[in-house]
Amino acid sequence: MNQTRNFLLFALLAVAYLLFMAWENDHAPKPPPTAAATASQAVPTSADGSVPVALAAASSAAPSGVAAAIATDEAPASAQLITVDTDVLHLTIDTRGGSLVHADLLAYPQQAPTHKNPTPPPVVLLDNSPAHYFVAQNGLVSSSDTAPADQPNHLALFHSEKTSYALAPGQDELQVELTWRDAAGLAVTKTYTFKRGSYVVGLSQRIDNGGSAPWQGNAYQQLQRVAPPKPSSWFSHYTDPEQRSFIGAAWYTGEKFEKLGFKDFGEKKDALDSEIKGGWAAMLRLYFVTAWIPPAGQTNHYVTQTIDPDSAHPRYLIRTMSPALNVAAGQSLTTEARLYVGPNRQGTLDAIAPGLDLTIDYGMFKAIAVPMHWILSQFHAITKNWGVAIILLVLLIKGLTWKLTAMQYRSSARMRKLTPRLQALKERYGDDRQKMQQATMELYKKEKVNPMGGCLPVLITLPVFYGLFFVLEYSLELRHAPFLWIPDLSAPDPFYILPIIYAIVMLGTQWLNPVAAGMDPTQAKMMKVMPLLFTVMFAFFPAGLCLYYAVNGLVGLGQQWWVTHHIDREGEPKAKAA
Repeated sequence: MNQTRNFLLFALLAVAYLLFMAWENDHAPKPPPTAAATASQAVPTSADGSVPVALAAASSAAPSGVAAAIATDEAPASAQLITVDTDVLHLTIDTRGGSLVHADLLAYPQQAPTHKNPTPPPVVLLDNSPAHYFVAQNGLVSSSDTAPADQPNHLALFHSEKTSYALAPGQDELQVELTWRDAAGLAVTKTYTFKRGSYVVGLSQRIDNGGSAPWQGNAYQQLQRVAPPKPSSWFSHYTDPEQRSFIGAAWYTGEKFEKLGFKDFGEKKDALDSEIKGGWAAMLRLYFVTAWIPPAGQTNHYVTQTIDPDSAHPRYLIRTMSPALNVAAGQSLTTEARLYVGPNRQGTLDAIAPGLDLTIDYGMFKAIAVPMHWILSQFHAITKNWGVAIILLVLLIKGLTWKLTAMQYRSSARMRKLTPRLQALKERYGDDRQKMQQATMELYKKEKVNPMGGCLPVLITLPVFYGLFFVLEYSLELRHAPFLWIPDLSAPDPFYILPIIYAIVMLGTQWLNPVAAGMDPTQAKMMKVMPLLFTVMFAFFPAGLCLYYAVNGLVGLGQQWWVTHHIDREGEPKAKAA
């Protein structure tokens, strides 16, 4: 198969894949109303006149009072806000429920630093603004008939002694306490623990039952967020890695990683409603993850729900609820959980919770992407530059596939030598395609040329391309990684130098592989415009991917010229001897 045809196959598959993702995002069906919306009709109005929306039953095994207790307003009013600063996080805690409502990741700027903007703002992971609503909530609910307003859930008003906390120099741990107490003597102390250099937030809820009756209920943690704004067009989806990547809920069952996109939340067959031991519940976005992690040996009930699905900004929720808690009068009990709110860095998350590394989801190309990322990491450890690491990866792969690609180039070179004879056959048989095809196959057989000899390397190249595509697009380490004139290898080349280099490589390849005789005129014209098409397509691909293929193309072009040169000289010594 002609090398240029291989490029055409690669281009069509790549573009078709990206267009399908864009179409699926733009035309996904709107989730139908769920049980959450139905339940809200039976809930009375709040004291401020707003209509609360009751969440669906938290657990089929939980007491009936639990479902009614976990409720939330359409727009719950904030109370006092508390700021917490560590060396890696800037957070805001709302005393309304003691929820985490804002989180800045100080070490990760939103854009790569430039001369005009050397200190861009940090990435915002949690946010309580209506258009980007994403909060981490937790609380306790009673199994009794106590009104939701009188329970320490995520709507209860907690108290804090201070409005700001900061991890002091030399201090390794910081604790923030919030307290709640009812008239019957029940007291709850919610304690957040922050550690230096860590994105893991510890949570403990101590229940002190100072009343005369036992307290029974459950502890829960949940993540609530709205979907990000949709891209204005399929073109925006194609060019924006954030839009192309998965955004939604994910969880780990202790054995299997599963995820649920926002567009599928309304499907009953996809909804989560299970007892899970040793799992976690998360919301994912490109490069970052937020996950509630219950104690490893505890069996919790997990659910996903859509809140107010008919509104302009429906909220999507994933919750984990503990087994029943029993606190006798005069006794105390403490429940614990952890919240990870930070970067999705490969090789570090499994140490926090089993299976958390799976949130870097390479899909069906995981078997290729994971080892490729590991090899890149080893090269980076040596060179301290991701661009140089990518070049070394090219050389490694070319070395491993050298004989295979040489076979492809020899096949192309021999096909090139047969071009005049194929042209003569075309002139002889004219429009008689059947005779032309028979004569062509006889010529191939006589000269021992296999026209399919170039296909096998493509079968290897395409999976490598997609594997590297996901590595460069999903690996946090390559985000904002500079190389020469490129400020960010995970973003397009700002000067389009690499796409142009690759187009030049394709022109050189076409020169070594002239259009075969008998090729359909339309296909021949398509081959001629392929360099332009690739230049346009690669202009919006990550620069790291363009770097890989530009260097790969240059090395391959050199190898092809060398093989073609030797094939062209075959038989020359014999001719001189005669």
